[in-house]
Amino acid sequence: MSKHAIIFALALIGLAIAGPTTAAEPTKIRFVTDWKAQAPQGGFYQAKALGLYAEQGLDVEIIQGGPSVNVPLLLGSNEADFGIGSNSFIPLNMVAAGIPGTAVAAIFQKDPQVLITHPREDIRSIADMKGKPIMISDAGVGSHWIWLKARFGFTDRQIRKYTYNLAPFLADPRAIQQGYVTSEPYEIEKASGIAPQVFLMADEDYPSYGTLILASDRRIQANPQQVRAFVAASIAGWKDYLSGDPTPGNALIKADNPEMTDDVLLHAIAEMNRYRLASAGDAETAGIGVMTEARWHAFFATMSADGVYPENLDWRRAYALDFLPPKP
Repeated sequence: MSKHAIIFALALIGLAIAGPTTAAEPTKIRFVTDWKAQAPQGGFYQAKALGLYAEQGLDVEIIQGGPSVNVPLLLGSNEADFGIGSNSFIPLNMVAAGIPGTAVAAIFQKDPQVLITHPREDIRSIADMKGKPIMISDAGVGSHWIWLKARFGFTDRQIRKYTYNLAPFLADPRAIQQGYVTSEPYEIEKASGIAPQVFLMADEDYPSYGTLILASDRRIQANPQQVRAFVAASIAGWKDYLSGDPTPGNALIKADNPEMTDDVLLHAIAEMNRYRLASAGDAETAGIGVMTEARWHAFFATMSADGVYPENLDWRRAYALDFLPPKP
């Protein structure tokens, strides 16, 4: 028997002793969202429902957020591996606070934030709202309100507190409030029977991204390929959710948040497509999830000029472009 034959025979004996090979155990991933389960998170639920994360060797647990859930702190304390950043302020705030996390993709090229009014002749644009009372949330005061002041000359005297309760708006035909294009306008129309006026800030060049994927720096350093895998599977889930059958993802959303109904979910999907939240701008050529240095610089320049961030903040530390898939 030749030397090679002996080696091959010994290898077969070794395999017989060791038994059949088994696939590696999937890596457990904790992913926390920025609010209770709803359609603006649907692509992530779709990726889980269709097994897209599993195909990448990831066992993803989606943890729904809420008013008491602080995504940056969960990432910084390594209680979560990935999370949703609602807007471009979040990763920059993390840099300013020294929290170790990074934006690795932006699902929405347009931030879904809107201002909403009743039908009225004196308001035909956001500029027409200058000097008028506007209901803004505490989080909004520290984010999009800053841009509204810089862009349109709004002042803090206009602020009225928004508590995510539609009753004050419904009771006052002169009321103006913030909202998400995918939710409050539809809820207002269902409650009142009247379609409100909706003004998407992104259509006035509000430069923030929306629904960013944040990764903990520990996960990035430990296994960058897993970060790429999570991003790729999430993007695939979003493509399918927005253009395919969203039923699998919606089933998981309703399981997490029983308050969600099919009509609310389907309306939100229609609005995301109508306003091209995920497919506008750079996404037209680079695909869902794209971010660019030019866009980040424009956002930082606007906000630092208004005193939100010091000019010497390392704004490039807030994001990383090398986890995005190649252009389609």
